[in-house]
Amino acid sequence: MRIVFIDGMGGGLVAQVISQAAGRLPADTELIGLGTNALATAAMLKAGLKRVATGENAVCVTAQTADIIVGPIGIVLPNAMLGEVTPRMAEAVASSRARKLLLPVSQSHFEFIGVENKSIGVLVKEAAEKIVEIASNKN
Repeated sequence: MRIVFIDGMGGGLVAQVISQAAGRLPADTELIGLGTNALATAAMLKAGLKRVATGENAVCVTAQTADIIVGPIGIVLPNAMLGEVTPRMAEAVASSRARKLLLPVSQSHFEFIGVENKSIGVLVKEAAEKIVEIASNKN
């Protein structure tokens, strides 16, 4: 199973998810980190990932081979994260066959109706649990 983590800005959100999930995954799970910028990529390296890349083309190419994509909701919204997510990136992630686990963090130009407002800590924990569940069951 190939799990692709995508983040932008400072990369701290997804780095927290990686830290909580990585050691609990089956040994044959491939983990890849993709940053929309070098700072986000560095945060994923620091969180323990060995395979990382940065930029639009890395996201567009790698999203197509993922089984699971994990990141903030902004990775499917063109021009999100202060413009770091390009329309091409958002389309590549949204159109990927991968199962998407998206954390509903605030975007100033979007409001999510019917989504419970949870702390970042709770979102990170829930995302890590879901990743482990899916990877362990291979479904």
